[in-house]
Amino acid sequence: MRAVDAIVECLKAEGVDTVFGLPGGANLPTYDALYDGGLRHVLCRHEAGAGHAAEGYAKASGRVGVALATSGPGATNLVTPIADAMLDSVPTVFITGQVRSDLIGTDGFQEADTTGITLPVVKHSILIQDPRDIPKAISEAFHIASTGRPGPVLIDVPQDLSRADIDYEPVDSVSLPGYQPTLEGNAKQIKLAAKALANARRPVIYAGGGVVNANASKELTELCLSDRFPVTCTVMGLGAFPAPHDQWLGMLGMHGTRSANYAMDEADLICAIGARFDDRITGKLSEFAPRAKFIHIDVDPAEISKNVPAHIPIVGDAKRILTKLVREYRALGAERSRLDGWWERIAGWREKHPLGYEDSEDSEIKPQYMIEAMYEATGGEAIVTSDVGQHQMWCAQYYDFPEPRRWINSGGLGTMGFGLPSAMGAQVACPDQTVVCLAGDGSLQMNIQELATCVTENIPVKIFLMNNFYLGMVRQWQELFWDRRYSGVDMGRVPDWVKLAEAYGASGMRATDKGELVDVMKTALTTDGPVLVDVQVTKEENCYPMIPAGKAARDMVG
Repeated sequence: MRAVDAIVECLKAEGVDTVFGLPGGANLPTYDALYDGGLRHVLCRHEAGAGHAAEGYAKASGRVGVALATSGPGATNLVTPIADAMLDSVPTVFITGQVRSDLIGTDGFQEADTTGITLPVVKHSILIQDPRDIPKAISEAFHIASTGRPGPVLIDVPQDLSRADIDYEPVDSVSLPGYQPTLEGNAKQIKLAAKALANARRPVIYAGGGVVNANASKELTELCLSDRFPVTCTVMGLGAFPAPHDQWLGMLGMHGTRSANYAMDEADLICAIGARFDDRITGKLSEFAPRAKFIHIDVDPAEISKNVPAHIPIVGDAKRILTKLVREYRALGAERSRLDGWWERIAGWREKHPLGYEDSEDSEIKPQYMIEAMYEATGGEAIVTSDVGQHQMWCAQYYDFPEPRRWINSGGLGTMGFGLPSAMGAQVACPDQTVVCLAGDGSLQMNIQELATCVTENIPVKIFLMNNFYLGMVRQWQELFWDRRYSGVDMGRVPDWVKLAEAYGASGMRATDKGELVDVMKTALTTDGPVLVDVQVTKEENCYPMIPAGKAARDMVG
């Protein structure tokens, strides 16, 4: 069969049911194979939208997301989603067309060195040089993308090779001697970790997105409930431990709760699971958790001691390690009363520094209230995707996620424009779920064209736009650290979002009165098809609490 037909057969063999993408000259053969290949193809309006949709699909379902693009600008438009998937460990496969093999290196029309350009931001990349290698390459790509620390894999296929005839044989197994992720964890280190937890007087469990990726939420919860361990999650780990809960401290980090950040600052033992101690968490690294010893559990050995030295490092799959750690810990019969003083300290912080805001006395909609209204309207049951900015942090603070894969956002790269296409991908992956995109007026127009995709493909995402007419997070920083010199942050009142939604064929609504907000949201949720709700909120509200950049957790403001 043609190599491109083999590509489609390989994708189906990997369990793929949907691909996102755009056709072009170099990948026309692939699209010919898709014509009657038996896969759903979602025609996006921009390759970045296709890439982020693949991410949303993967994050919501746990399956590998797939995006297609042509050579040159098609491939370069995927660079941002690829980098985003790399930093957030999203299992994705990107298949790009390339100019004919005889044109590679000649600056042919729409030629770009796609493997070279993306090399720093992929887990692995493959340039097809022999069409007979395609089945093996796709099988290896899916294996690499979905095992160990998940991530993006790129396959670049020259057009002439994709049209070649090959003898297709399904690939039954993958053997990569140079790629053997450690999964089980060292038994001695797990016992040491259990003893350290049993002896700790001020422990904190610190969970990240790796717990979600490993489908280890149940095991994390069992560990936390094996004793009265306080638990906090990164923005990528929200939902890994059910919120609200008596042992839940809230999110930690730059816009985390004071309880979570102060607990980290005073802890004598921090058990990090699937988290990487990035700068949004640590603040001033030299002053981070100065009293603590560290257990660090991660499937990626490169993360262990990268930023914070680990006293008890454990490399492996979080689900498997936590199962063993729970068993070892319970066998020790630790004295639960040893944590009484620690919980009294935490209770003091909770009482003195609760997460809250000053609500308006009139009809004005505060952005924090918008999140609370969204939680009420959805019953906390929606899959929520987010763009990047203040609205993202407010949602992380005020929307309690009861389980994993309900919160989909761009954490590591902080990609504006991520929300709508990722919601589209999440809705395709989970057609029976309610999917809400929480958008900012600064972010939404960056990929607003995907609203056309939602309408055309009947993907009924609901967009709740937090509209403060500013690039809000940048404006906040300019207010706090740049003497209110507002430069390049005023978005004005363009466009008219209701008319724009209607122009795309979606339903448009607007809310300006907090008394009507929940009802408007409920109406949107029960309206067929895609809906955009323009929620006009306080213009210059700041997202607090906040650790200023380069400061320690104890220096929180707001």
